[in-house]
Amino acid sequence: MRFLDIAATSAAVTATSGRKAKIGLLADALRRLDPGEIVAGAAYLAGELRQRQTGVGYASLRDLPPPAAEATLTVAAVDEAIAALSTVAGAGSQNRRRQLLGSLFSAATEPEQKLLTGLFGGELRQGAQAGLLAEAVAAAAEVPSTLVRRALLLSGDLKFVAVAALTGGAAALAEIQLRVGTPLSPMLAGSAPDVAAALLATGAPAIVDTKLDGIRIQVHRSGDDVAVFSRSLDDITARLPEVVAAVRELPLRAAILDGEAMLTDDSGRPRPFQETSSRAATGRAATGRAATSRATVGGAASNRAATGGAVVGGAAVSGLRPYFFDLLHLDGTDLLDEPGRTRWAALGDVVPAALTVGRSEVETEEQAAAVFAAALAAGQEGVVIKAPGAPYDVGRRGAAWVKVKPRHTLDLVVLAVERGSGRRRGWLSNLHLGARDPRTGGFVMLGKTFKGLTDELLRWQTERFQQLAVSDDGWVVRVHPEQVVEIAFDGVQTSTRYPGGVALRFARVLRYRDDKPAAEADTIDAVRALNTGGHPPDPA
Repeated sequence: MRFLDIAATSAAVTATSGRKAKIGLLADALRRLDPGEIVAGAAYLAGELRQRQTGVGYASLRDLPPPAAEATLTVAAVDEAIAALSTVAGAGSQNRRRQLLGSLFSAATEPEQKLLTGLFGGELRQGAQAGLLAEAVAAAAEVPSTLVRRALLLSGDLKFVAVAALTGGAAALAEIQLRVGTPLSPMLAGSAPDVAAALLATGAPAIVDTKLDGIRIQVHRSGDDVAVFSRSLDDITARLPEVVAAVRELPLRAAILDGEAMLTDDSGRPRPFQETSSRAATGRAATGRAATSRATVGGAASNRAATGGAVVGGAAVSGLRPYFFDLLHLDGTDLLDEPGRTRWAALGDVVPAALTVGRSEVETEEQAAAVFAAALAAGQEGVVIKAPGAPYDVGRRGAAWVKVKPRHTLDLVVLAVERGSGRRRGWLSNLHLGARDPRTGGFVMLGKTFKGLTDELLRWQTERFQQLAVSDDGWVVRVHPEQVVEIAFDGVQTSTRYPGGVALRFARVLRYRDDKPAAEADTIDAVRALNTGGHPPDPA
């Protein structure tokens, strides 16, 4: 298939607003791909490259050769060229990469160059998100969309699913099962302003889990092999040796565990999220008190409910510890479709209380409020209230799990950052904040803030946003929209200053969310719902 046809489809999808029309355009392009081109072609239609790392940065895309007059590139040829770029290393690699990139762009027509620039830069906003492309795969393969979505959630790889659907149909999709070692999209929690609203969604009796101030982890074990994956399904095994060691000690052969990892201080209270996040990102223990933090093991259920299982009396442990709250597979048996109470009973049989989150069963609002208060007193984020009869809804955010926090917070994306003045001169300071627009795949600016930024955060974000910079006018540095930041605020108000029509009141930085991709940031719809007094809808 000609690469120009992919470029034309991308442009048409960008110019089309209707969901059904977008699906039709994408499905038509998918049908025309040769079997060997499906992986690369599906990736391009989703706005991404098959290769995770290419070594091509924004600076490399600023000085490109003129476009070719005639289209000669195929999907396969482009994939081969980008694969060659991704393997360049060693002495002279920069020049060699520049030559390969120049050769590829020289052979590309103007629309093909536009698509390539968007793919390399990660800024192709054509509205073909994974959910939309999954529907297109179903239409192209003439299979039920439910089969494609489930296969996608279990495999975590839309390209793999597209190959299965387009070459083997429904039978091939049905063969895609939960596999130990292959991460799957985690079940997510909705939000409620208080425990009463959460219980209305889940019903009672309900289970109340402590919401730890840690990072989400998914741990796979097969024999002595243990793999740890992040919320975004990245392999972080090498960075979390304590988690690997703890899971190897469990009395089981094969398992998939869902939970969080967290640093605690000497009393079992959580260290600041940024310390846990930094520890998980680098694989090195934090300096100072966090480096020697430890929690005691063994104790009462009431303590576990308050502290997430960190205080249980006895042996002292150090480092970043796992705390599990769900079990998706155990010794050859998938548990995804089992009710929560069944999964959690199995979890309790193989994981000691010291490595599980605090969990209580409640029947009334007063009981749930007491657990919530205990979690906050222990320094945790809040609670997650769960319906005990619900299955594990892979990759979905619904009413079966509902989180409650003590303040308004949103996960937003940094769109730009301003240079500081006065005491902050020399640092990148004031953040431009954006909410995700599920209709376009882009981001809508909500306002700015520099509140809540410590000197440590200022140093970190200055280095981080220089790496993400796409333009710099001397005052405002515009960045690639991928860094998620959790923002606390006092309310939402109507505003004519910003394109979304709303702005945050008294916004302040709580923490950076390196564990969360921009695609999971809160939507502009959720922000607008807060302005009208309604509850925010589930993110798209």
